[in-house]
Amino acid sequence: MDDTGQLLTIGVFARRVGLAPSALRFYDDCGLLRPARVDAVTGYRRYGAGQAARAVKLRQLRAAGLPLVDVAVVLDGPEDAAHGVLRAHLAQTRRTADEARAVVEGLLREASGGPEDRGRRAWARVGGAELASAVRQVAPAAATGAAREEFPVLGRVLLELVDGEVRWVATDRYRLAVRVLRPDAFEGGPRRVLIGAETARGLAEWAVRQVTVEIECAGDGAGLRLRSGADCREVPEGAGQGWSGGGDADGFPDYRLIPADPEAGRYRVIADRLGLRDAMTGRTGPVSLSVVGAGQGDVVHAGGSAVPDSEAGGRAAGPVLEVTGGGREPVRMRVVRTGPELRIAFDPAVLVPALEAGVGPDALLEIAAPDRPVLVRSADQGSFTTLVMPVREGAGAAVDAAGRTGG
Repeated sequence: MDDTGQLLTIGVFARRVGLAPSALRFYDDCGLLRPARVDAVTGYRRYGAGQAARAVKLRQLRAAGLPLVDVAVVLDGPEDAAHGVLRAHLAQTRRTADEARAVVEGLLREASGGPEDRGRRAWARVGGAELASAVRQVAPAAATGAAREEFPVLGRVLLELVDGEVRWVATDRYRLAVRVLRPDAFEGGPRRVLIGAETARGLAEWAVRQVTVEIECAGDGAGLRLRSGADCREVPEGAGQGWSGGGDADGFPDYRLIPADPEAGRYRVIADRLGLRDAMTGRTGPVSLSVVGAGQGDVVHAGGSAVPDSEAGGRAAGPVLEVTGGGREPVRMRVVRTGPELRIAFDPAVLVPALEAGVGPDALLEIAAPDRPVLVRSADQGSFTTLVMPVREGAGAAVDAAGRTGG
């Protein structure tokens, strides 16, 4: 692994290759970058100086947006497969860049005015597109229909200005979506306001056309104000279906307690986010996800995430996620996993929106047990997370998580 004989601590090696120690531990877990030595007593990792080139290349590939399964191909797969992965990703990157350029140019043409006087109590400035994206990610998790009638507070979106962050939260007891924004500027707080889900979506439609948006919660009874230059959108007290200047806004569940599960991460499955979404889409009722094959960080060395037909009749060369049930043919895809083989079921109506709203090329599922809430997030972009309840196979509805979520 290292022909120089020089071993470096994880901190020294991290500074040399430009990766955080936490990232090195993550890539060790995934099998992409194993330490040269691990102390049997302390568990401290040591890396060989000769591993630096691989680590830098790994960092560059991830910065370029390649999913983990494709990174493994480039690092360890056949040369023709590696070239195919890179060419496909380059084409996708160009398409994405062209689309982003068109959006940004349009926003710049429409933008006008500069920042005005700051609010006195709680105030933050964020990017307009970023704010809109946050609302669109969390709003699908707000309760609708009978659930909203039974628990009206869950039909709203919680906005918090606290600890220098802007947080958007929604839950229907079966899903919990949290998006954290780190503003360009922040003053005052903490403040919490509940906004009807449709009201929040309307604010997002306006915000996406603004370069920056100032969020102002000026005090009890003043409601919420969003401002971009001379353009302003206000949600007076009551119009936003609930306002509170402190504590839990109108009894909204304390979402901060929900992800604090000491068992979280016992199983970790990393899959192509859009590939898993497509495999789940169009199915109805409980859908089973079964992870089989080599695990504990082993990575399949083959291009793409779909398992070729030649492997469909037997076990693939590495960990595979099989999606079955729900009225469609089974779909098998390559994944990265840690922990033993597992089987878990989801309602597609709950899991698909969580995957749709995700960020980055990968979806990381952290699973404590098949009957416990599952954390769905990006593998290495943690500003947006969703907690999703699994279902019992053969059941017709999601498991009621009210006892665990405080809903």
